[in-house]
Amino acid sequence: MSDVTRILTAIEQGDARATDELLPLVYQELRRLAAHKMAGEPAGHTLQATALVHEAWLKLVDSPAQSWQNRAHFFGAAAEAMRRILIDRARRKRRQRRGSGAEHLDADEIEIASPAPDDQLLALNDALDRFAALEPQQAELVKLRYFVGLTIEEAADVLGISEATAKRWWTYAKAWLFTEISAPVPRGQPAIRSQS
Repeated sequence: MSDVTRILTAIEQGDARATDELLPLVYQELRRLAAHKMAGEPAGHTLQATALVHEAWLKLVDSPAQSWQNRAHFFGAAAEAMRRILIDRARRKRRQRRGSGAEHLDADEIEIASPAPDDQLLALNDALDRFAALEPQQAELVKLRYFVGLTIEEAADVLGISEATAKRWWTYAKAWLFTEISAPVPRGQPAIRSQS
């Protein structure tokens, strides 16, 4: 049993000191993963990797009903927490862009811009939710790869699957999500393209 798994078991059994032991063991890995994810964010974003790790950590340890079976389950939960934080921020920014309290302008004076990265992130999130309903394990792989930045090898290790299986799942998931995101959009909604 790894130190992380041992400490997670102690946390589940109510040992309050175990949470303090866990953070030093996982912090650097969480920080590295968050930094990798934040490197893909557009210039000028305000959330830093350290803040993302801290927000995710608070979500993980403040949940009273949370219990983790092992290291893989913990990092899966961390990936989900980071994803939710990034999605919530994208939604807030989208609301602000769409005129939340802003002065209205004449539409003839506004230049039409291409979809923002936040719109792409939200489209991916919506498609990923639909994918998770069909293929929950493969959706976890996508979360670990896209939202946390793990390599195929690292994600396979966290999920407890072979590298070959992870590669097959990743290929299938990318194709499914691309098709879902690229599907014709109802009139009046922005078209969003997938990132590979």
